[in-house]
Amino acid sequence: MKNNAPKSTITRREATLALAAAATGIGARPVRAQSKYPTRPVRVILPFGAGGVADVTARLVFEAFGNKLGQRFVIENNPGAGGISAARAALSGGKDGYTLILLTNGTATAVPLFNHLPYDPVKDFVPISTIGYFSCVFMVNASSPFQTLADFLKADKEKPGAVNVGTINVGGTQNLTAELFKSKANAKFVIVPFRTSPDVVVGLLRNDVQLDIDFYAALKPTLDGGKGRAIATSGTHRSPELPNVPTVQEAGVAGFDVVAWNGLYAPAGTPQDVIDILNKGLHEVLAEADLKKRALDLGIDARASSPAELDERMRADIAKWGAVIADAHIPKQ
Repeated sequence: MKNNAPKSTITRREATLALAAAATGIGARPVRAQSKYPTRPVRVILPFGAGGVADVTARLVFEAFGNKLGQRFVIENNPGAGGISAARAALSGGKDGYTLILLTNGTATAVPLFNHLPYDPVKDFVPISTIGYFSCVFMVNASSPFQTLADFLKADKEKPGAVNVGTINVGGTQNLTAELFKSKANAKFVIVPFRTSPDVVVGLLRNDVQLDIDFYAALKPTLDGGKGRAIATSGTHRSPELPNVPTVQEAGVAGFDVVAWNGLYAPAGTPQDVIDILNKGLHEVLAEADLKKRALDLGIDARASSPAELDERMRADIAKWGAVIADAHIPKQ
């Protein structure tokens, strides 16, 4: 039977071209290239309202960060007690690196402060980098007889309970700073809570309280206006925004150290290469001189960290503030 199938022949040139194509992948099944993160806008959820120091700082940093990585970083304000609402929003946003959250030392205080915190910042989120650090400022009325923190403590010792310290929010960082100061200094002063930072300033100017403990940004207008005077800062080193003001340790209160911080986190399970890209980018952005200067005007020492350093700080602060809350007998919420 005659075979009518077309005869197949191949030239030496065609064979050579076919081998070359196979070696280079030409003619192979197309494979979609992996797009480099980020390829679309990234949400950054803040557990604070708009206009506060954390919000202003985040917008400053993430505008520059977005310019560096070529995508917008969109700030979403989601305030609420304990950061619970913000955490839920972040955890429901997926693990692809397009939903991030700003956690703070306030998150660390929330863990021991709440009976049933519905998220675990150590297990449910992975650290990326710190954004910045900031100390508390101890401010007196400009007309106060207390020229130093030692003067204030001397008055407290001479008449226990006769002087008052104003802070906001029982259980907040400023309030717990006052509690830690009271414990470390073995003092007897009365801590008076107020609803807002401006309310504390009014109390100070009316001499209802003799000392205001708050973050620099909240006190800056009063200090700049000459109505208040800073007599101490809370870190182990002098604050870069107030280099002439001694620390609480310099005033003789050994072991006193409070440095608040903001840090960027992602939901646990976010790919490591995304974490690495974000960490590297933040190190570069936060080293820029102009951004550092603008942050310092808000009382923020803009500095990046490694994920491990941020994780260690969160864990240490949870333990530290848990002990302060217990010693001060602050009821759980």
